[in-house]
Amino acid sequence: MHENVEKIMITEAQIAKRIEELAAQLDRLYEGRKPLVVCILKGSVMFFADLLRQMKTSVEMDFMVVSSYGNGTVSSRELTIKKDLTMDIFDRDVLLVEDIIDSGNTLYQLKKLLNARRPASLNIITLLDKPQRREVPIEPEYTGFVIEDEFVVGYGLDYAEEYRNLPYVGVLKRSVYEK
Repeated sequence: MHENVEKIMITEAQIAKRIEELAAQLDRLYEGRKPLVVCILKGSVMFFADLLRQMKTSVEMDFMVVSSYGNGTVSSRELTIKKDLTMDIFDRDVLLVEDIIDSGNTLYQLKKLLNARRPASLNIITLLDKPQRREVPIEPEYTGFVIEDEFVVGYGLDYAEEYRNLPYVGVLKRSVYEK
């Protein structure tokens, strides 16, 4: 698995340090409140788990599986909900946890959908942000790392369902995905 990684972009230690900082910011934001923290599966699960372990604030959690890609690699801009929330978010503080934002199409549609359910607040936190790839006007309130436009894997991010369990974020060799 590691032999297919061209270089390590963000080390395990860098990720852990940044998550500590983000958790402290979120603890201040949600002080005295109990937010519903929503993991966007599958890629966000590592970030979500480590973030919640660092937070001191009492939280509730839920999970969603959404897509705007279908079977392709280009967004259709039509949101498909494969697994919806099990909890009502009306008048709740909601924090969406995302692994990476590039075009922003899926998250843009998801945010519109969730805002229609009238939460008290809706914030987005992402581990990785590729703002140069943005196609729609959406920005996370909290970002772990802003990265260049590289094909990254590890720490929850995959290529063909592989590499998610790498403890770092690495750049995948072009030869792997340009076969």
